[in-house]
Amino acid sequence: MILDRAEHSQYTSNSYLLAEGPGGRGLLVDGHGEGGPLLERIERDRIEIDAIVLTHHHFDHVDIAQYTERFDVPVLAHARTADLLDDLVTDTLEDGGEVFAGDLAVRAIFTPGHAPGHLALLADETDLLTGDLLFKGTVAGTMAPNATGYGDLKHSIMERVMALDEAIRIHPGHTQPSTILDEWEHNPFIRIWRGLDPEGTDTVRVRGREGTLVLWAPDYDGTNKAWVRFGEAEDEIVGGSQVERL
Repeated sequence: MILDRAEHSQYTSNSYLLAEGPGGRGLLVDGHGEGGPLLERIERDRIEIDAIVLTHHHFDHVDIAQYTERFDVPVLAHARTADLLDDLVTDTLEDGGEVFAGDLAVRAIFTPGHAPGHLALLADETDLLTGDLLFKGTVAGTMAPNATGYGDLKHSIMERVMALDEAIRIHPGHTQPSTILDEWEHNPFIRIWRGLDPEGTDTVRVRGREGTLVLWAPDYDGTNKAWVRFGEAEDEIVGGSQVERL
């Protein structure tokens, strides 16, 4: 199987090419307008593209014009993503649904939290494209517009993704890959969810509200990600730039 990625120069979002192999059939996953290296790979390896799949609706993942201009193929996403993208999506993909490109099978796993129609995509049971759900060493935020919240995000990660085989390679929506085992053992959010590490107790302010800083951790782009608890049980995950320490 070919699994190649192009990373956006500013947003660090990834666009992926999945294919059976040289001369075979393939899929494109997400787009950010800088997919030239993938298009070159498609031409060089004589790959026939069968579909474009979107993990979620955010702008840094759905700029697929350079793909749709070249390939007259279906654009697939979850129905909730389709509702947020006007007429960009041509066919919907639900939890457990599969997309095929020749012998390559990609299964959709519904993983809301960061976005209402978020999908992770499991290719041939060996490689998982996690979109903006789970990254190397961190997780997605839950306070963006249309996010469905912390509870959904935690469930998607712990009950859907971490339940898969530990050897599966993770290919996130931003920056570098990882594995399920590496994230299970080292991701600081997952370690607290597993009860291995303690929660923090510092007081902070986010968007005018005071809360408890449960975790301050590195983010995928060299900044920080914060897990904040408002009141007794309202948890959110947010970029560190929005956190004011008190």
